[in-house]
Amino acid sequence: MEESLGAIGEALAENGKVVVTGCLGVKQELIRTRHPSVLAITGPHDTPGVMTAVHAHLPKPHDPYTDLVPAQGVKLTPQHYAYLKISEGCNHRCTFCIIPSMRGDLVSRPIAEVMQEAGNLVKAGVKELLVISQDTSAYGVDVKYRTGFVGGRPVKTRMTDLCRALGELGVWVRLHYVYPYPHVDEVIPLMAEGKILPYLDVPFQHASPRVLKLMKRPASAEKVLERLRRWREICPEITVRSTFIVGFPGETEAEFSELLQFLQEAQLDRVGCFAYSPVDGAAANGLPDAVPEEIKQSRRGRFMAAQEKISREKLKRKIGQTVEVLVDGPGVGRSSADAPEIDGVVHFEGGKPGEFRDVMVDRADEHDLYGRLQ
Repeated sequence: MEESLGAIGEALAENGKVVVTGCLGVKQELIRTRHPSVLAITGPHDTPGVMTAVHAHLPKPHDPYTDLVPAQGVKLTPQHYAYLKISEGCNHRCTFCIIPSMRGDLVSRPIAEVMQEAGNLVKAGVKELLVISQDTSAYGVDVKYRTGFVGGRPVKTRMTDLCRALGELGVWVRLHYVYPYPHVDEVIPLMAEGKILPYLDVPFQHASPRVLKLMKRPASAEKVLERLRRWREICPEITVRSTFIVGFPGETEAEFSELLQFLQEAQLDRVGCFAYSPVDGAAANGLPDAVPEEIKQSRRGRFMAAQEKISREKLKRKIGQTVEVLVDGPGVGRSSADAPEIDGVVHFEGGKPGEFRDVMVDRADEHDLYGRLQ
């Protein structure tokens, strides 16, 4: 929440005219207290509210040629990539999260609707689809994997079937927010076959069984390590990204050390780490033994230092290799291992946004690669 409030402040400092929308919009009083100059505040999925606010402060004459909404909809990302949301809400009750209280239980979009949107985006020039939701691997659970029809063919409302269908569009398909349910194993062969990107974003959050239980999170470190081993056997080039929370209420030094040990054994490719921060309405706020702020920040620093060493060594192995890159702008792009804005990038000279180019890697640091266009 603090990160979101900070982003609002940055946007206000940039141009002074900001409309707030999304999950945080339900906390109107909090936003107004911190940022009284925002133009308007709306909740999630309130496109009419956002447009009403925009037109109230930026009126313009109607133009029947330019005002028509294109078939692919209005998106805020660059032309060559787009986020594809497949469901809303979540059935989990993680103690650090308030998403279910704001967005409710999981509601999956009909697979025909998702595929139509994906197809329209590709026709409009999108080269990479980033599949997102609050729980991507639970797609279809709420409708009991109901069969829909895509191009006249029956397709189940299920993550694996969706991935197969998306894999036929001829663009990069990247999976985010995937809980490690058993059926996730089914998509790894699709990655090995080149149908979807060999990239999996799995929010493990911790490795200590007791902390995971306090968080009400699934899985265990031992099972995760075994799954990682199997995934890498099937698809050696797979990139696994994850996020973790340190300083969760009650986390001991021994449990944090357990997390560091897991990090060394897992050898994850991309990792984010957050120091626990209380969120209004989260059940974790009532847990005993809060970790002092200075200890939380110290643990986060130690965690990221350990991961940077792992990342540096893994990226060094790519020196001398040629990697395919989707160019984001002159001199910068992303490989299959890099999601936009959260992972590293590949640096080079030249290139046009939206094109695929091969880059010979000359050097690497702990996050990025550097090379030459081939």
